[in-house]
Amino acid sequence: MLQIQTFDARAGGNVIYKALAHPLAAEAVERLYPTFEGPVALYDPEGLGDALMALYPTRLDCVLVHDVTLVGQPRAGRIAAPLTDLPASGARTVLVAAFDAARTAARIAHMVPPGARVVTLDAMRLPEAMLSNRGRYLDKLNFATNFAFFRDADGMSTRLVSANYWAGYGAGAVRLWLRLFADDGTVLATWEQALPEGPGGFSIDSRAVRSRFGLGPFTGQLFMHAIGVAGHDVVKYALDTYASDNGASLSCTHDANAWPSDRYAGLPAPRSDETVVLWLQNSHAVPIPAGAVALDRMGTEQPVTLDREVGPFATIALDVADFLPNLRWPEQIEVRAGRHVVRPRYEIARQDRVRIAHVNVERDNLRPDPGIPALPAAMGRGYLLPFPILSKARFRSIAQPTPMATTQRALPIRLDVFDRGGIKRGETFLGCLPRDRSIAIDLDAYDVEEGHAELVYDFRDGGEADGWLHGLFRYEDRQSGHAAETSFGAHIFNTAMTYRDEPQSYSGPPPGLSTRLFLKLGDERRRSFAALIYPASGPWHPRSSTALQLHDSTGRMIAEAPLTIACSGSAMVWPHKTFSAGLLLQAGADGYVLVRDATCRLFGYHGLMDDTGGFSLDHMFGF
Repeated sequence: MLQIQTFDARAGGNVIYKALAHPLAAEAVERLYPTFEGPVALYDPEGLGDALMALYPTRLDCVLVHDVTLVGQPRAGRIAAPLTDLPASGARTVLVAAFDAARTAARIAHMVPPGARVVTLDAMRLPEAMLSNRGRYLDKLNFATNFAFFRDADGMSTRLVSANYWAGYGAGAVRLWLRLFADDGTVLATWEQALPEGPGGFSIDSRAVRSRFGLGPFTGQLFMHAIGVAGHDVVKYALDTYASDNGASLSCTHDANAWPSDRYAGLPAPRSDETVVLWLQNSHAVPIPAGAVALDRMGTEQPVTLDREVGPFATIALDVADFLPNLRWPEQIEVRAGRHVVRPRYEIARQDRVRIAHVNVERDNLRPDPGIPALPAAMGRGYLLPFPILSKARFRSIAQPTPMATTQRALPIRLDVFDRGGIKRGETFLGCLPRDRSIAIDLDAYDVEEGHAELVYDFRDGGEADGWLHGLFRYEDRQSGHAAETSFGAHIFNTAMTYRDEPQSYSGPPPGLSTRLFLKLGDERRRSFAALIYPASGPWHPRSSTALQLHDSTGRMIAEAPLTIACSGSAMVWPHKTFSAGLLLQAGADGYVLVRDATCRLFGYHGLMDDTGGFSLDHMFGF
């Protein structure tokens, strides 16, 4: 496993990781290391040495620390020695593993061997013009970054869609620094894109990128760095994958997590008539060693490793049948990625249709929470995982509970089913599901034409919970055979009382009792839609007070339509049915609908649908 701390909400490890792993930082190291004259001493005042050497290994002759309790401990591949050893070390290069390190370097200047050169991580700094906060380099807003799977090949194209939500938090001029990597990790193009001054929508289409830079077919990854931002340090987006040759394939995925994980889960095994391909994309400038990535049937602890190296920033396709040939849906696969990749995508091919979705982070730092089974009555049903039941006449809706933490050995789960009006139409206790138990629940078994269901904890037979309850949801068109799938995790919804950080809020502290959801617009071939759900852990407002706000590409609201949803109910939203053709034309291709509610927290899934049986679906994002 790559020895990096990718996320630490308290210590800001995520910021440090992003500062080290940025592609431009990698280029700076590539220029810097050849200038080192040995012996080389690393002084590690802030504990960054392990991550630095994991991402950019080089020969070190000694590693020095000033904390006496760390002397003799492993650090950056060597045994840490006391800083007082520096004068006699004979070092010709002293590397200080810290940013904004002028003071630190000055403090040890009298200890540096005569003639030695002192270098700090400030040599890896991004250009000042790329910083949102130039006064503090490790401010999280300086690293509002993310990756996207990006392809324009084999009749398939991708279109990334989002909005300048930073403008709503007081940002001025915001722009994106973009770098496109080919499948072998080479740089295909680097450019910048200015975003609208207000909270306007924007898009990046692979066909336009290919035309602009005169590129051939490519399948790789797009690195995005938002500059001049405020409020949010993650680039949120929706990514459509569509058949550019007017074929039948269509799918949508949510933004990637901005930091790598050791494991991912929620990868389905193929049906007998399907091929499942995992797209493995190296997020770093250091190769992924052979044997560092593996696939395993969930719960068996018998991983099958990838026996080849994956180059820096490279993209490869792994047919899961090559690793686990006897696995069949609804069995699930665990991806052991060793912190080398951000949330991977997977692609399922069936007949003439292809669909793409994402796996989720499998946590390794969770423990059962005894407070969840003992939640007071004020928290109602507690954690809920809502998902839509699409029109039964056309679609088959299927749910799969998914282990999403390494410590989850048995999941005590119940399924609650509601119609559109919020009337509970049934429930099924699924039991304490063992980690290696894979089930698929067909919602056809419930007499609901359209509505939603919720996975909830149920402790009637005991069991443990940690709040990280996840599921994989599949939808199949009964006529065309097209399918889509999405996955998400549970939250507490719409209670005045709070537990830990739930109900979560889009901004400010919990409880999160308001809604700001982004819904992209479609085009002449594909109409956008959203399945909005009003989940409630306990009693709340009988009906929502929702507004569908149509914005143009500058962020200006040009129309608004009211919507009410019953508590524990749901509604399908179609912009082309809600707003006139003239208003949608005025909104433009980069316009969008903001789903706004100040009275309750809605949850939603969005996608596109065409007239040939193609559709896409994934969970919405808010800001």
